[in-house]
Amino acid sequence: MEILLRAKCFQRLAVPGSVRAVHKDYRIVTPQNFSNYESIKQDFKLEVPEYFNFAKDVLDKWTNTEKAGKRPSNPAFWWVSGNGKEVRWSFEELGSLSRKFANILAEACALQRGDRVIVILPRIPEWWLANIACLRTGTVVIPGTTQLTQKDILYRLQSSKAKCIITNEVLAPAVDAVASKCENLHSKLIVSQKPREGWGNLKEMMKHASENHTCVKTKHNEMMAIYFTSGTSGPPKMTGHTHSSFGLGLSVNGRFWLDLTPSDVMWNTSDTGWAKSAWSSVFSPWIQGACVFAHYLPRFEPTSILQTLSKFPITVFCSAPTAYRMLVQSDMSSYKFKSLKHCVSAGEPINPEVTEQWRNRTGLDIYEGYGQTETVLICGNFKGMKVKPGSMGKPSPAFDVKILDVNGNVLPPGQEGDIGIQVLPTRPFGLFTHYVDNPTKTASTLRGNFYITGDRGYMDEDGYFWFVARSDDIILSSGYRIGPFEVESALIEHPAVAESAVVSSPDPIRGEHGLPSGAMSAPGIRTGEPWAAQAEHAHLTAVPPGRPLNTTLTLECEIKSEKYLSR
Repeated sequence: MEILLRAKCFQRLAVPGSVRAVHKDYRIVTPQNFSNYESIKQDFKLEVPEYFNFAKDVLDKWTNTEKAGKRPSNPAFWWVSGNGKEVRWSFEELGSLSRKFANILAEACALQRGDRVIVILPRIPEWWLANIACLRTGTVVIPGTTQLTQKDILYRLQSSKAKCIITNEVLAPAVDAVASKCENLHSKLIVSQKPREGWGNLKEMMKHASENHTCVKTKHNEMMAIYFTSGTSGPPKMTGHTHSSFGLGLSVNGRFWLDLTPSDVMWNTSDTGWAKSAWSSVFSPWIQGACVFAHYLPRFEPTSILQTLSKFPITVFCSAPTAYRMLVQSDMSSYKFKSLKHCVSAGEPINPEVTEQWRNRTGLDIYEGYGQTETVLICGNFKGMKVKPGSMGKPSPAFDVKILDVNGNVLPPGQEGDIGIQVLPTRPFGLFTHYVDNPTKTASTLRGNFYITGDRGYMDEDGYFWFVARSDDIILSSGYRIGPFEVESALIEHPAVAESAVVSSPDPIRGEHGLPSGAMSAPGIRTGEPWAAQAEHAHLTAVPPGRPLNTTLTLECEIKSEKYLSR
């Protein structure tokens, strides 16, 4: 009964098309690389070679294809600064520059295969070159967001034992402040027009570096990258990926979910510190020979995003649900997206209300995907599939995905449980290897033959998967299990609410109750208005009778990523 109530909640959120005006140019886009979902499962067959290196076996092969005139004139990399400056590189130019960078790592920095390199850079071309240079040298890249504090940087340097760090002049002082406490750190590279004592100036070094470099021959299961990912308790974990787990595994993303070809221009707005940038700004598009488009974009500005989508020939756009929510709240009437043909979203569940508004304003659906730092695409909505608003789609061909009970038994459709991926008897190669230096945490992710994602959901009768909440986000109240996303989805449907977050709060009688901890008001809405109307709306829309929701707060004006900061 609980699952039926939840399904009805999503049906209410997904306003029927007959009620609202549908964009006059709405179209169902035909897949380029497959015919339908069933063909995806049949066609996805990858053999993992003993040796594999993405720079040599993918990027350099696209260079050869380009030289032979068998690839469209699309650049491989296209970067814009926002103030008129542009960089366009072919695969050949990308190769030449990354080999220069690789020589700097190997010679000036004296790094050897397996050494770890922390890269903390904004969306500038050097970030992409650093990633490829690490691939060519067999060093392990560790991306970090530019929002890291001095304390964060110290923790990452010490726990990873990184021997080199690459950053800009903004964060260099924070590195210098902690460097003496990091015994393994011996090389520092800065991307800056000015010299800095104790640092190698990358721009100057690139002018003199040789472009002759032989790519290291790496085994497919060698460590390629480490991504720090936060848990609900304790410091961030180091998630290890091999050359094949992302370099080959993300072909399922590029070929099927993003449906890219060498003629496409792919723009992903993710921060460079997150694994999502590896997903959609490096591996997935370049596996398919597509152009990676990047915008410096120091902060998210809806107007800049809309102008860029309108001005440049971007065909595939990927952004977080929060970004889409901000975009649909903007005036989009003056923008024409002539080249755009495919939109995807990942990172958190997207509300059906947002997908409806985006479709009405652009004529395009948003194809939600679900995955983790630890994985490639787990589930997705693919072209040619019926998109069920609120669902994260069907399993990608990379994994055998099931809903499990606490004992690891597979649950039937309609029953809520833990989302798991089968890893025995054969472990899929699109999965991380382990949490580095944390065998206990690694072991805790296994239950019988399955890797447990830590997310809860259910599968419906049609094979679509639905996200409920993180396992530790579930609110237990008066015997009911309340998923915060249900209440957040209901709150955001209210015209006064632009963003919302719901967390659990102790209750002496019920155990816990759902607490709307904060929201961002919609344009034109006066802040300070009582929460009661919005919370009551959520109670009626998402929470079955008898399941409690706190309604005593007032509407807040600004909450920064509240759903993550509070949980």
